[in-house]
Amino acid sequence: MAIDLYTAATPNGWKVTVMVEELREAGVDLPEVKLHTVSLGGDQFTPEFMAICPNQKIPAMVHDGRAIMESCAILQYLGETFPTELFPLGERRWDVIPWLYWQAANIGPIFGNKLSYTRYINDATDEQKAHPLERFGKEAQRLLAVLDNQLAKHDYLCGETFTVADIATWCWVRSWKWAKIDITGRPRVMEWVRRCRARPGVERGISFGVPKDEIDKFSQERRAQYRQGGAGIASNWALRDDAT
Repeated sequence: MAIDLYTAATPNGWKVTVMVEELREAGVDLPEVKLHTVSLGGDQFTPEFMAICPNQKIPAMVHDGRAIMESCAILQYLGETFPTELFPLGERRWDVIPWLYWQAANIGPIFGNKLSYTRYINDATDEQKAHPLERFGKEAQRLLAVLDNQLAKHDYLCGETFTVADIATWCWVRSWKWAKIDITGRPRVMEWVRRCRARPGVERGISFGVPKDEIDKFSQERRAQYRQGGAGIASNWALRDDAT
């Protein structure tokens, strides 16, 4: 049965498209994968999307009659359903699962908040933004130190093989320039970013929703588009206090 992916060109969205392409690289004969672009200008609040993802966030997936939300849960589902070294089974999975959760609970929220205050939030003064920018910037550096310590032991986050933990973490860390989180003082992290980027499956995965010549560097027009869209999502006036 086909896999329906509902996603957008964001770090969380790219996680699942990279996973699909990495599974193909690993030789998995996947069923048909149907990609559905979700406009973050409001598609996520439609009844049709909420029937798949009650949390009103991308990505979401439907496979074999089951709807799954949350990017890391989708990575785990795909990893367990189509077993490869991307999500090892048996005891080895416990080398990977904690780091997958680490990304979901730490790298994503911290990098995302730093990005929002750096690029998107317009309804706060510079003085109001100073504290969160410092806090999220410092915590981002602490998390990069954690990543750096892992990479001192082996080439990838959980060992010598590329896994879902690398996919999830890399999709956020790769945007360090856009979020203005400096990683240049950590050569191992820089090399890991390049090592992951060099994978053909990764390149195809991050091509979703972006022209080929903008995979690694957005045009001025796209930067402006992202700023405008991000500002609409990040501003307090746009926040909802219900789920209807």
